[in-house]
Amino acid sequence: MRPTPRVLLAALGLFLVASLARAHAPATDMFGAARKFLGALDPAQQKQATFPLTDKERENWFFTPVPRQGLALKQMNESQRALGLALLRTGLGQRGIVRAEAIMSMELVLKELEKDTPPGRRDPSNYLITIFGTPSEKNSWGWRFEGHHLSFNFTLIDGAHVFFAPAFIGSNPGEVLAGPRKGERVLGEEEDLGLALINALDDAQRKIAIIAPEAPKEIVTTNKRRVDPLAPVGIAAAQLTPAQRGQLFGLVKVYAARGRTELADETFAKITAAGLDQVTFAWAGALVRSKATYYRIQGPTFLIEFDNSQNNANHIHTVFRDFKGDFGGGNDALAEHYAKEHKP
Repeated sequence: MRPTPRVLLAALGLFLVASLARAHAPATDMFGAARKFLGALDPAQQKQATFPLTDKERENWFFTPVPRQGLALKQMNESQRALGLALLRTGLGQRGIVRAEAIMSMELVLKELEKDTPPGRRDPSNYLITIFGTPSEKNSWGWRFEGHHLSFNFTLIDGAHVFFAPAFIGSNPGEVLAGPRKGERVLGEEEDLGLALINALDDAQRKIAIIAPEAPKEIVTTNKRRVDPLAPVGIAAAQLTPAQRGQLFGLVKVYAARGRTELADETFAKITAAGLDQVTFAWAGALVRSKATYYRIQGPTFLIEFDNSQNNANHIHTVFRDFKGDFGGGNDALAEHYAKEHKP
């Protein structure tokens, strides 16, 4: 028996309600986890961990081992650290969690390689949590988890819509060459899939995709607070075969999936809505893993960069940027929300 229009409408209504609840789940979880975390801190720790949402510090992000603002894991007791890491897990998917944990522990590898010189420079507990604004179910706020080679920036507009950008993950070494962790490659998937795609192109396609014979020494956008589309753009998805397009979009999903499932799905849906044919892939450097390589993927809404050129091509930096969504959509968007929230 065919379903009646009333049944179809009811099913559609249930689907929309379920989708809305699913979309709000990250915001709800972040709000609850942030409140529990802040509630476990003493007044001095709370002051150190919090800044106004509009403070300049909010966009002052880094991925190098520099002094940072916020409260470090090493400054927390065991229960506080557990709550801080619980907050981190509200924003990350399985890929993101696995990579974050591995990158933090990679500090111990660097500590051994560098003979702990200078002392204390490499520390897996030197990762900071910073809360911007007051966690709220209705008003805008944000939070950051950051340390060497990790920078995760979350912004919640009206306490509901979550932006997850900039999102940076790096790895030094890119591959552990000795010791008990020999062979470990935290960002091996990102590297291997990029190499597989450039090598899947034919000669004519490769001439379009390759934008420089040598890889740059760093991701082009570094730690800029705002970024615009980069040029040259490389080869467009519309110029690829169906199999190559599948490789390209699969690589994009690897980066999107650093966020929890709801955020990853929302990110790729936005990329799709802006036009998958307009997504481009650009390459610089060698076509093999043993030498310096770089690629970028960008579309109307986003930019991905991968660079492995430092330390004899064994030091990887990767980043996901949202042209309009970094730090919650730009100063104009936040100004609009703050004007609404602070009406006399």
